[in-house]
Amino acid sequence: MQLTPDLLLHAYSIGAFPMAEGRDDPEIFWVDPKLRGILPLDGFHISKSLARIIRKETYQITINQDFLGVVAGCADRDETWINAEITERYHDLFQLGYAHSVEVWDNEQLIGGVYGVSLGGAFFGESMFSRRSNASKIALAYLIDRLNRAGFLLCDTQFLTTHLASLGGVEIPRAEYKNMLREALSRQADFTAPPLARGQDVLQRRTQIS
Repeated sequence: MQLTPDLLLHAYSIGAFPMAEGRDDPEIFWVDPKLRGILPLDGFHISKSLARIIRKETYQITINQDFLGVVAGCADRDETWINAEITERYHDLFQLGYAHSVEVWDNEQLIGGVYGVSLGGAFFGESMFSRRSNASKIALAYLIDRLNRAGFLLCDTQFLTTHLASLGGVEIPRAEYKNMLREALSRQADFTAPPLARGQDVLQRRTQIS
């Protein structure tokens, strides 16, 4: 079956997402896990040390300025599920306005980011990366702020890692996820609408600092 933007959007709408076994493996398979990872939009956790970094704003944040750079950063690891076709199809979704990226910069150097797909009031986080300590956490903090301000109901992380759990991520059963997904898809939200937030604003909106 040929991977197309329409097929990708349909898969997300029913709770499935694609992966490849590796960078050089052309085969793509679909995943619909029994336990789904999500980041509750009202329970994102920021440590005091991360809050200090965000408050200082010693970085620059952009939205949708280097989508392919973020995807490439996410795939730049020993083991990755992002192959060439996945990169191309998500770039198609980006050009159609469904895929988005949050970039973290140190001057002109891309040091971290996160990308994913938005559909209705659901955001499906695909991957994130860091080339500097805490860069992916900074990207996620700005992502969650944006999703809250834009009216999203769901931030899907697919799986729950230790890293995501430390930020407030949880696992929920498939049936509960599908119910949340249906409700989120009935909501209209615009990822691009909110203006760029300042660090202090990110810390004040629906985050838990400890």
